[in-house]
Amino acid sequence: MNSIYVPDRSLQGLTPEQKRDNATPHASRVVTKWLHEHSSDFRHFHWPPKSPEMNIIEDIRDALLHAVEKRSPPPRTRMDLLTALQDSWCGKPSGCLQTLVETMPSRVAALLRARGGPTRY
Repeated sequence: MNSIYVPDRSLQGLTPEQKRDNATPHASRVVTKWLHEHSSDFRHFHWPPKSPEMNIIEDIRDALLHAVEKRSPPPRTRMDLLTALQDSWCGKPSGCLQTLVETMPSRVAALLRARGGPTRY
């Protein structure tokens, strides 16, 4: 965690964003200390605690994970895994991401109704 990863050169110069939802990986002492030391390098967004329903990336990750788990034979090397993930990603319908984005108003409303508790998402 010594440098800030910017995946696309066109994003350089922009302030990275970090969404803290108190998920276990975000709350470890090492991560908390590093984020504190580099807090001026990020814009911070505070989300309801452990609320994956607000993060559509979780839906994408789950879909890719399930697609890879169904493969026969299963990936045995890192390259096999990378290929399986790429194949799964390319096999997703083109409107899949747009559909997830369009669910955000419903997700927010459900989270508000549940007062930050679990939702069907």
